[in-house]
Amino acid sequence: MRLYRRVIPKIAREVVRTLNARGDIEVDEAALDEAELDLAAVMVEYCNLDDRLCQDAREAIQRRGLSAERFGQVKKGLADAKGFKIGEEGTEYVINQMIEVLFSSKNIEEIYAEDNDIRKFIHEVLKKYLDIDEDIDREVRGRLKNLREGTQEWDVEYERTAGQIKRQRGIA
Repeated sequence: MRLYRRVIPKIAREVVRTLNARGDIEVDEAALDEAELDLAAVMVEYCNLDDRLCQDAREAIQRRGLSAERFGQVKKGLADAKGFKIGEEGTEYVINQMIEVLFSSKNIEEIYAEDNDIRKFIHEVLKKYLDIDEDIDREVRGRLKNLREGTQEWDVEYERTAGQIKRQRGIA
């Protein structure tokens, strides 16, 4: 799961405001921003833990003299050892945490919807924002049709173009 910090407020806002507008939850108008911050805190904490895990994986690779290509394998091993969920399991973990926050938040007055309905909705919202990388990849590849993939020129242009698109979308 690749969760960009810049989209966290958008996700939290969409979840809280849409659930409130649909009548799935009841939030006082004055507490909407605070309720959004409660949900955002879950995602920020996940990102912080993921950043620490990445740093630990880099350090482990350096200590052991492994190649950078083993980063994913080392990160997964460390995540398993620490009980940290990554990938699709990470998405489910974040959704579960967000639901727990909805039930425990002082800013949410009442919850009327079933857990599964809320889970499904949050999953749809997260998916929309987490699929950004795939969308960017498709757009970059579409722009680089004239270059042969695998060449150094393609690699350089891919990174440059992807960075440009991310900046345009406000996630870099």
